[in-house]
Amino acid sequence: MDDATIALRCRDALAELRTALASAQQAAGPALAAVHPTHVASAVNLVHYVELRRHDLRAVQHDLSSLGVSSLSHPEQSVSESIDAVIAVLDHLVDRPGPLHRVSRTGSGTLAAHADRLLGPRRDGGRTRVMVTLPSDAATRPELVRELADAGMDIARINCAHDDPPAWAAMAGAARQCDGVLVAMDLAGPKVRTGPIEPGPPAMKISPRRDVRGTVVSPAYLRLASIDDGNAASSERAVPVDDRGWLRRRAVGDVVVVADARGVDRRWHVVDVDEGGCIVAVHKTTYLAPGAHLRTAVGEHDDAAHVGDLPRRAQSIRVLAGHRVVLVNSMEPVPPSPDDADVHRIGCSLPEVFRDCQVGQRVWFDDGKFGGVVERVDRAAGELAVRLHQVPPGGAKLHAGKGINLPDTDLRLPALTAADCEALQSVVRLADIVNASFVRSADDVRQLLSALEALDAANLGVVVKIETAEGFRHLPEILLAGMRHERLGVMIARGDLAVEVGFERLAEVQEEMLWLCEAARVPVIWATEVLDSMARTGRPSRAEVTDAARAHRAECVMLNKGPHITDAVRAVQEIVQRMHQHQGKKHHLLRRLRAWDDFAPG
Repeated sequence: MDDATIALRCRDALAELRTALASAQQAAGPALAAVHPTHVASAVNLVHYVELRRHDLRAVQHDLSSLGVSSLSHPEQSVSESIDAVIAVLDHLVDRPGPLHRVSRTGSGTLAAHADRLLGPRRDGGRTRVMVTLPSDAATRPELVRELADAGMDIARINCAHDDPPAWAAMAGAARQCDGVLVAMDLAGPKVRTGPIEPGPPAMKISPRRDVRGTVVSPAYLRLASIDDGNAASSERAVPVDDRGWLRRRAVGDVVVVADARGVDRRWHVVDVDEGGCIVAVHKTTYLAPGAHLRTAVGEHDDAAHVGDLPRRAQSIRVLAGHRVVLVNSMEPVPPSPDDADVHRIGCSLPEVFRDCQVGQRVWFDDGKFGGVVERVDRAAGELAVRLHQVPPGGAKLHAGKGINLPDTDLRLPALTAADCEALQSVVRLADIVNASFVRSADDVRQLLSALEALDAANLGVVVKIETAEGFRHLPEILLAGMRHERLGVMIARGDLAVEVGFERLAEVQEEMLWLCEAARVPVIWATEVLDSMARTGRPSRAEVTDAARAHRAECVMLNKGPHITDAVRAVQEIVQRMHQHQGKKHHLLRRLRAWDDFAPG
């Protein structure tokens, strides 16, 4: 086949595609008419892109490449202009000369402007900002916020699922003292979690640190404090004692003989004393129970005291493949089932689960650590039986308060809860950006925008968090609804999203979201477990570094808290800056996507 025939075939295919884009734009007329003036051209480009990705263009791309013509491998910035430019070149190849079309590439400039408007200009002149989740102690340690800002934090994230309004205000106030740092606040949204498990008996295990051979490397250190000291009752490293006078009589070098719960004596050595108590070194593992006898020799007489109340230990349920977990519509504590049981009952925090869940749908527990399929639904009794199929070989532990994911279930409930509406009262006063969790539909976005308007906070930046399979499927409609608002962004919440769509699909899904948001010219926040090991331990894994490098394609990357978070901020900043020198948005092949086949904005 000669070049002219190939060129003519490509031209006809692209002309048909151009007609399809025009039809899609016409059908989307009402939705496009509602967007903010800032987003009109971007919304049209979004509609064009969704229509483009309904067609498989790989054969056309191959033919275009063979002709030395642009293969439309990166049309996101301006879909119609890219197609028109290729058609004009093909016209010349088939002796239909006309004016050539230049692709203006205004899309990249528009996206950069939208990112600056929402996320603030990057302080070092780069493109990818850094958002950091503030720990609770940032409320009382403003110097920590300053350290993060100096390391490269552009946006301080406050999670409204934790702490309280006074703490939020203190964190936001500390961020405001740092030049150029914005404040983003997360609304928790509806969370599906396991109910409480009855705690075990009050007890405490104290163990020294040992090497691989079992030899003690260093003792464990405990504080013995008065039973009246509130800190002693709540601290994991403090033991309450019922006799304040006994504590005052202690001296460095004393040996405290402890009645272990197993009926053996253990010897603790006093290494420090103060007005409130003493510090002891523990060289052998000790199991303590309330009332345990403490004694030490004073002259010829024993000086004795007793251990006070200890906290009851949290318990868990051990599950194996083939076991059934029965979720019940109750938040009453349940006793842990015996180790040899294969049916386990536990509460579920969201009553709507029992209304909407169907037999055969998947259920995942504890961030996807194990899961199964719904085997029985008893709506009258408020019970849901899940047969576990995917469990680690050695089994797993089901804890209280752990997340439940229902990727196949259409939960009919709003993304904005009563608690979120209450938190919004603080958010609109303190924040530059509100991050909306659990967004699954355009209605969820419209509800949030209405709430902001009612609070006279229409200027607040809005970021929709996509963390469910349903939210991913409805992303085009969510973007169009959000484009009614001037300052809009998307967070790819990869933790829950991985559980919802499956880990094997996560890479594909996050790529498609990046492409779609680029076409919509909406800035993206790349979130969840970025340099997580480094934030927790000070050392990143190789996989984490590669993952962080991919974050340079987003307009912002989010890091979670950890003891070494400042080092992680510096590291991710250097990684993305280096990557920006090598590539921008990734080129890709345009196979047909079915992710948004249900998109019908008209």
